[in-house]
Amino acid sequence: MESTPAGENSASDERAVSRMSPMEKAAYRTMQQRRYTPHRVKVRKTGLDFALAWSVIGIFTVMGVAAIYLASAVLMPLTLAIVVGLILGLAADKLGNLGIPPMMTAFILSSLFAGLLLFVGSALAAPLSDLASRGPAMIEQAVDQLMPRLERISWLKRPIEAMTSGPVSPEAMLENSGAVLSTVAVGITPALVQTLIFFGGLMLFLGSRLSLRKALIIGFKDRARRLAAIRTLNSIERALGFYFATAIVLYAASAVVAAAAAMVGGLGNAVLWGLFAFLASFVPFLGITLITLSMAVAGLLVQDSILIGLLPAIVYFTVHGIIENLVTPAVMGRRLEINSFMVFVAIVFWTWMWGAIGAMLAVPLSLIVITIANELLPQTKLQPKLPG
Repeated sequence: MESTPAGENSASDERAVSRMSPMEKAAYRTMQQRRYTPHRVKVRKTGLDFALAWSVIGIFTVMGVAAIYLASAVLMPLTLAIVVGLILGLAADKLGNLGIPPMMTAFILSSLFAGLLLFVGSALAAPLSDLASRGPAMIEQAVDQLMPRLERISWLKRPIEAMTSGPVSPEAMLENSGAVLSTVAVGITPALVQTLIFFGGLMLFLGSRLSLRKALIIGFKDRARRLAAIRTLNSIERALGFYFATAIVLYAASAVVAAAAAMVGGLGNAVLWGLFAFLASFVPFLGITLITLSMAVAGLLVQDSILIGLLPAIVYFTVHGIIENLVTPAVMGRRLEINSFMVFVAIVFWTWMWGAIGAMLAVPLSLIVITIANELLPQTKLQPKLPG
């Protein structure tokens, strides 16, 4: 049986169509369209399909969290460098407008940041050394003053007797001091490596920030997505810069109050108290709690009256609470407002992952996520129906 060429079949079909009536031609065309038009088949998903999809998402989430935790020695300083680089982005743009090359701008800003850290460290060297020298005497004084009060609590008598009973030999003290020194030595080396990673990442990020922005924007194919990427990147830099500029001013005022309260309350080292209060303020909830408890304990140690001893902590807690809950939202506005529970969850999560640095990075990372969501997600709000 001989096969007929496709060209002859199409020609014969056209001749057959030409001899049809208009109604027959319309029916023929409809039949042809139905024959060659693809049809989408809707598959109804069951609960097992949704469970499978969410289980895959959960597995990758757990693997991602584990990777972040295991690579904390590298990811933590790099993330901190990126956040600090985004904060310094506006200053880098100002220097770039003056005609300074990007790498020179990165070197200037990184050097200024390192100089600021060295200045703070040198300013704290004398108070910290004095505190370390007076540490044993302060601990002995704290034990002498707090033990009579703690012994009044019945369920604490046995643990206190266990801690205070038994002689401490010089050999045991030497063994403990060696363990402490080895622990400090083991912790110093990774800290130095992470410091080098941080400053190297900060300088390189500031130097290549514009090229990274350009590569990220060009990575999107259509114009609408590129414009969205530009808006998102600009919003992130503005939000971080505005947040930290405002936070530095407000938390500096809170630190001045803490230093004044420590000076008037006789706690000593007012500068040290002020600096600790300033740094701790960048960790919401946990920072103010730590400083308040520390000032309360120090006040009870130096004052005989409980009310006078707690007065510096009460003053600091009240002023910081007013700044945190009234002044800060009024200055920053609703665009930078973050849900308190989500901030607390972020602080707990990142503290568990990366320690103290993670606690300080919790708010900036949350702010970045919220800014991206505000720029990319559709801002549709339901309008209530008014009567009449």
